[in-house]
Order: sequence, then C-alpha cells, then structure tokens
Amino acid sequence: MFSTVSKPSWRSKSGTALIIALAVLGIAYPFAVYFSRDFVSPHEFIAAALILLALRLIAATSEIARFWRAPLLIAGLSLLIASTLDSAFAVSAYPALMSLAAASVFGWSLYCPPSLIERIAVLTDGDLSPGGRLYCRKVTVIWFVWLVVNAAVAIALAIWGSLAAWTLWTGLISYLITGGLFAGEIAFRHLLKWHRTRS
Repeated sequence: MFSTVSKPSWRSKSGTALIIALAVLGIAYPFAVYFSRDFVSPHEFIAAALILLALRLIAATSEIARFWRAPLLIAGLSLLIASTLDSAFAVSAYPALMSLAAASVFGWSLYCPPSLIERIAVLTDGDLSPGGRLYCRKVTVIWFVWLVVNAAVAIALAIWGSLAAWTLWTGLISYLITGGLFAGEIAFRHLLKWHRTRS
C-alpha cells in the first residue's frame, strides 16, 4: 500500500526558498550600498529595494504573512516618495521601512487581538491558556518596541551618522540583537516550562 504521508509541494519549497533568499538579500543590502556606492546610482539602489519589496509581497501567501501586504505596500509608496525628495536618503531608508512594516504588523495585532505571537503559537501548540495568551502578548509588545527602536536608530544614522555606522547597524548589529531576542525568548520559554513541571 502506498504511503499517505504528504510531501511538501514544489510551491511550498519554492516559497521557503524565496523567503530565505529575501532574508539574505535584506542583510546584504546595506553592505551592497556601502561597497558599491561609487559606481551604482541611488536610483538603481532604490529600484533594487522596490524589487525586494515586490518579492516580499509575492512571498506573503500564508494566512499570517498576508498581514504584511498593506505595510509592504505603504513601505514601497514611502520609498517612492522619498526618492523624489532625497534620493540619497531613500537609498538608506529601506532597512528602516522594513522594520517599521514589521512593527506595524505586531502593533496591529496588539490593537486587534489575538497578538501576532499568539497566532503563531496557536498554529504549533493549539489553543493556549489565558496565561499563555498573556505571555504571547507581552512578547509581541517586546518585538514591537524593538522594531520601532531599530527603525529610529536606522533613520537617525541615515540622517546624521556616517555611512559606515549605518551599514554596521542595519547590516550586522540590528540582526545580532534580533537573533539574541529570538534565542533569549526561546530559552526563557523553555526555562519557564521546566520550572512549571518541577513545581
């Protein structure tokens, strides 16, 4: 008898590959600006950023990812407006706009619960207890605050800082902090579960 276990479709595989590729390109963007600024025009960088935004829209197919569509469209429109006012600033605006887009998704879910972290947790763990929902809301608040702070620092460096400082923050430091928050939350959650099982 043939196995009934379903294998991931080529569409799901290609969607995952696209998401990974976009994450890598997002990290690489600030370094591309820094090392290619002498022979790539600002409008070419802006076009590349708009293409990345368009690809993120295409990749936003899951139920949760669809919440990104409106923020991404607003980010693209903001980038176009910025390019007509100050193309040099618009080149540096992409990382901040992405952070603000993510913050708006987290913030919207706080205004219209369940929170984004709870929506994700329900997909893997099923229904949550009231304590679990409260915990997810607090984690969502932390991510919202961090993303706003990240965008504010990126904008401040784009306006008043050096290109090297902007590149270091948007291409390395912000991702290290994001990874630290992600890993720290996972470790704390497991520690909390362990403590509850022991008590």
